[in-house]
Amino acid sequence: MNVATVDEPLYAIVSGAGPETVDDVLRTMEKIDDLLEDEDGLKWFNRLYMKVTREVDVNPPDGGWKDVDWLLRLDVVFAGFYFRAVGGFLNGEGSGASSWDALMKARYKPGIDRIQFALAGMNAHINHDLALALLATDGEMNLVPGSDSPQRADYEAVNELLNRVMPSALEMLASGILGMAAQDTGKIGRVLAFWNICKARDLAWDFGDHLRTLNGMARAVGLMTQDQMTGVLGRAILTCL
Repeated sequence: MNVATVDEPLYAIVSGAGPETVDDVLRTMEKIDDLLEDEDGLKWFNRLYMKVTREVDVNPPDGGWKDVDWLLRLDVVFAGFYFRAVGGFLNGEGSGASSWDALMKARYKPGIDRIQFALAGMNAHINHDLALALLATDGEMNLVPGSDSPQRADYEAVNELLNRVMPSALEMLASGILGMAAQDTGKIGRVLAFWNICKARDLAWDFGDHLRTLNGMARAVGLMTQDQMTGVLGRAILTCL
C-alpha cells in the first residue's frame, strides 16, 4: 500500500468499517465533505451524492416505498462501491477502473467546473457500480426482481425523484457555495443533455440483468467493455462540456 501523505486522511475515512445504514453512509460523506478542499474535484461529486442520498432518505413517494428494506440496503451497498473505489485508487490496490480513474486523476486539474466533477463521479458510480450493487443486494436478499416487481417500482420512484432534484442540485453547485464565485450555470443544461441520470440508471438495471446471464470470461469481458465506455464518457464530461 502506498497512499500519498496528503491523501492519508481521506483514505482513513473511506477505508474504515463499511457502512451498515444510510445514516452511516451520510456520516461518511459528511466527513469527506468536511475534509476536502474546494479545489478538490472529488468534493463536488461527494456533495452532490450526499444531497441526493438525503433526498431519497426523506422523500418517499406517495404511499411509501414498496420494499423499503431492499431500497435501503441497495443505498448502503451502492455507497460502499464509491468508498472502496476511492480507497482503491488512493492505495494503488484497486481495480484500476477506467471510469473512476477519469475523475480521480483530474481532481485538482484547473479549468473544470464543479458540475463537471459532480457528473463525472455520477457517471462512474452509476454506469460502473450500480449494476454490481444491484446484483449484490439482490443476492443478499435472494431476489431476482422483474419489471413489475416492488423493487423495480421503488427504483423507478427514485428515478422520478432524482429527475426533480438534479437540476436544482447542480444549480446549487454552479451558482456559488459559502461565498464561492458562481460558475457557468449554462453548462447545467449542456451536461444534463449529454448525460441523463435516469437513463443511466435504467441502463444499469438492464446491464445487471444481462450480467446475471454471464459467467467466467464472458462476464469479465462485459464488465471491461462497460468500464472502458464509462471511462471515455467520464473524460468527455470533464474535458468537452
